[in-house]
Amino acid sequence: MKMLYFLLDIGSISIPFLYSFHPKLKLYKIFPSIFYAIIITMIIFIPWDIIFTNLGIWGFNETYFIGLQIFNLPLEEWLFFICIPFACVFTHYVLLLYFPKTSLSERITKKICKILVVTLIILSILNYNKWYTLINFSLAIIVITIVYNYNFKLLQKYLITFLVILIPFFIVNGVLTGSFIEDQVVWYNNAENLNIRLGTIPIEDTIYAFTMILNTLFFTEYFANKSTQK
Repeated sequence: MKMLYFLLDIGSISIPFLYSFHPKLKLYKIFPSIFYAIIITMIIFIPWDIIFTNLGIWGFNETYFIGLQIFNLPLEEWLFFICIPFACVFTHYVLLLYFPKTSLSERITKKICKILVVTLIILSILNYNKWYTLINFSLAIIVITIVYNYNFKLLQKYLITFLVILIPFFIVNGVLTGSFIEDQVVWYNNAENLNIRLGTIPIEDTIYAFTMILNTLFFTEYFANKSTQK
């Protein structure tokens, strides 16, 4: 099915985009901030994606995309870094709108972050020869540390909302990695990761998603606050 990856992208963003104009949410007011944040996220993740594709650390099944490529990446992969972060930012703010008390205490947030960072550091050291694991976890450590120091309140909320975001993540990423379909849309070289799967999803993908979304939210709030100050 040539359109599968494209339809996953469009399906992920369509409803969030339309409901961004809901009078209670009014997410459209920070569209410029989200746009700038997504651009920064793409600047970080796209070169990484291109390099790993060229090295054969992961790749794409031509059966499931329309065939247009930019720098050896399918068009759908480029759209992924627009559609998925936007949908996740939308989900985060919707949850905060309807559950405004969604926030962990400062003590618990600090403990979770420290445990997470220490765990990622240990796993990175032990698996320094596995490129997906090493680069993925190293970037996560950097992003968590930056957000911890410059927007701690975001982490207090995000650590909860990410658990909800994991639900659509497992559905979309599950399809991309071979759940519910005959083959994989995206394949992985298991020699470059921990070779631990959650269903069909490499466990590293959860950290990948965590970092990508947190990075986008961090810069969304940064630009939104800057705009408000003006």
